[in-house]
Amino acid sequence: MNEDILARVELFSTLSPKELKDLAKSGQERTYPAGSVLFKQGDAGSGLYIIKSGKVRIEQAIHPDRAEETLGTAGPGDVLGEMALLDDLPRSASVTAEEDVTAFLLPVWEFRNFLRSHPDIALKMLAVLSRRLRKAESRSHD
Repeated sequence: MNEDILARVELFSTLSPKELKDLAKSGQERTYPAGSVLFKQGDAGSGLYIIKSGKVRIEQAIHPDRAEETLGTAGPGDVLGEMALLDDLPRSASVTAEEDVTAFLLPVWEFRNFLRSHPDIALKMLAVLSRRLRKAESRSHD
């Protein structure tokens, strides 16, 4: 079931059904009541979230002396924090549940353990990231 959700994440788009099923075992379903904070800007990135139901608001404090600005919302099928799986940088925005939310959480430490036991998956993911970089570079030259 959660492997179907992971299959829609671009980073995992080249994984086989078995690899997705194995990866899904590393995650867990979490629920957040409306008004609760999934994570705050500046927090350590603890993992990737995929919204299964409900809606969240994404906000960012651009200037320290001003209130956070709303960047948008995310709902079922949307992915939050996938870069936290790959780097150790702090969260770039805050995410708050606007409605009751159910999300699939793939913790960074579980993901990294999974990669250590499946190193070939890292190569597949590098290919996806390389395509993203090429796409971004070609847009910057337009």
